[in-house]
Amino acid sequence: MSDPTRPISSDPTLTPPGTEMTDGERRAIEMVEAAETGGRKLQGAQKWLVTLLAVAWCLYQMYAAQVGNIDTLTLRATHLSFAFALAYLVFPFRKTPGRPQTRVPWYDWILGVGATATAIYLIAQYPQIATVQGGVLTSTDVWVGSGMVLLLMLAAWRTIGIAMPIVASVFMLYALTGPRGLIRGDLGPQLQLHAGQTWPQVVGQLFANTEGIFGTAIGVSAQIVFLFVLFGAIFDKLGAGEWFMNVAQGLLGGFRGGPAKASVLSSALNGIISGSAVSNVVTGGNITIGTMKRVGYTAEKAGAIEVASSSNGQLMPPVMGAAAFIMAQNLNIEYRTLILAAAVPAFLCYGALLVATHIEALKLNLRGLPKHELPRVRQTLLSGWYYILPLGYLIGTLTINPDATPERVALNTIFVMIVMMFVQEAVLASRDGRGPGRGLLDGGRKLIEAFEGGARSMIGIAIATAAAGIIVGIVTITGLGFGLADLVQLASDGVRSLLGFAGPQVAGFAAILIVLVMAQLIALILGMGLPTTANYILMSALIVPIIAKIAGLDTTNPAEMLPVHMFVFYFGIMADSTPPVALAAFAAAAISGGNPVATGVQAFKYELRTALLAYMMFFNPTLLLIAGGRLSGLSFADAVPMIVFAFIGLVAFTAATMRFLHRKTNPVQMLLLLVASFMLIIPTHLLINLGALGLIALVYFWQKAGSRSEPPATLSPA
Repeated sequence: MSDPTRPISSDPTLTPPGTEMTDGERRAIEMVEAAETGGRKLQGAQKWLVTLLAVAWCLYQMYAAQVGNIDTLTLRATHLSFAFALAYLVFPFRKTPGRPQTRVPWYDWILGVGATATAIYLIAQYPQIATVQGGVLTSTDVWVGSGMVLLLMLAAWRTIGIAMPIVASVFMLYALTGPRGLIRGDLGPQLQLHAGQTWPQVVGQLFANTEGIFGTAIGVSAQIVFLFVLFGAIFDKLGAGEWFMNVAQGLLGGFRGGPAKASVLSSALNGIISGSAVSNVVTGGNITIGTMKRVGYTAEKAGAIEVASSSNGQLMPPVMGAAAFIMAQNLNIEYRTLILAAAVPAFLCYGALLVATHIEALKLNLRGLPKHELPRVRQTLLSGWYYILPLGYLIGTLTINPDATPERVALNTIFVMIVMMFVQEAVLASRDGRGPGRGLLDGGRKLIEAFEGGARSMIGIAIATAAAGIIVGIVTITGLGFGLADLVQLASDGVRSLLGFAGPQVAGFAAILIVLVMAQLIALILGMGLPTTANYILMSALIVPIIAKIAGLDTTNPAEMLPVHMFVFYFGIMADSTPPVALAAFAAAAISGGNPVATGVQAFKYELRTALLAYMMFFNPTLLLIAGGRLSGLSFADAVPMIVFAFIGLVAFTAATMRFLHRKTNPVQMLLLLVASFMLIIPTHLLINLGALGLIALVYFWQKAGSRSEPPATLSPA
């Protein structure tokens, strides 16, 4: 599942000019709307109430960023109160595809008002709890806090699925009983087991401080993420997403398998402003999937390419989804430092995906689209060049100005785009004879739609970060992380002893590798039921400290910890395309008409290069521009050799997993390519690098020589 950082719109203008939305596209949009922005299609006064709450939420968040001095807990609780109200209004408990609810049932009014009231109660009573009561809760506080926990779990169930409530319930049960209540016998003196907490203690941890529900995660959501989501919503409403698509089609659509390459490029461009895989699938896939099928891609492969390219949008700076902002807080580093470090792996990932689409086109012997059907690049660039202005300001200020905070930069960019929206609509209205006044009215309508779309996209993020705070709070109060680390340390010591004959370096490497594989599997499994943000929060609280301990890393040094955080982040993103639960694959299949499970399986194959890249970053931190134990300790220029060898390794791995280089590989050739790619995971030794290049060249010329005796293949029709 993914974190929506751009609203899904059923606006028919998302389809190419002169065409109508297909049933598959409509089903995909309805599916994603139901999952990410609420499935109810309210009417009358209820519809206007949702719009009013959404606009009020946006204005409050903008005001909070502008003044910058709102009390921490007040900001976070107000943020959650808006999310509570909208969650129960627009997310039905039961979703019926094709039959959206048009009214809010009476019980959701009660639940929504009750949930919102618990947050308002905390805002009013927190000064009393913190100062007069010394943090000790009264019976009324415990009852209200218990209600918030329960209603938050119900809100999470309907907005992000049942997985998070189940995991949170297990953690709370652990806190109440203690491990000795769940496990008979003593597992050894090295394990640290707590004796159990009382319910008032648990409620106090989760409800009445900033170490539980109102912890760092929802703080980042309230302070930073909302503004970037709103930025993406307004930017998309301006028409930038369609412009990106046209630019990508014009540049790459005519090459071999061009529509697939255009899909990759447009998703990379959209990823700059959007961290949502499924929204990218729907807004871009309704154009690219159809054109990919036209040139010869199967429905499953067309959908899978769109899924893989859209999922990787969360890797592209500067937005990178909500999880990246939380990562910066966890590491206590500036966000600009994080996005600079993440830039090289993101470009490597998309570069390798372009190679995968080219290999697929070679396998299927495909052409591109006819030139006369493609947008003219020069004309397209001139028609939307001004979209680059707010984007350039955002990226430039974030990366160059060390004094600029992310939330302030996002707010300033929003102000710029609001002005652009009114000017754009006034100019368009003047051109077609409606007059600038009508254009200004259209601009206001579009701005309200963008506000509503941005707020509805934030509901799941706010609820997910609050619910994840339950788990983080339990880990803190019970010391669970230390206990798990001790348990894994015992297993690691066993591996080291078992492989001691091979030497300490080999045994240590094997122990680390086993922990990384375990972390990879946990992230993929959790990601089947959790959005990326919640997945990352859990992994960073539980698994990252374990990896750090086994690897002997300094947890106080961000340069040593960033590769670990990026490792679990990348595998959390891969879960978007991991069957059987892969919403992006189901959305793509609805558009393509293909089998959703087969689409997800194919997308997972394309995403295997992301897995290799995660290991590359862990074992070769120079790809994150880390050198000398310092973040940004390496310049882009100095990193070029490492980047080139890493890219070659990704290409070799992609060719091996797709069983094709110059032609279809036999098992020996595939094995040679895999060996070469693994040799380049840590491209630090020149002889090893040259050996890997030699293996790749051997396979290429082996296939080249074998293909001379075969008749040339005929191109499939465009």
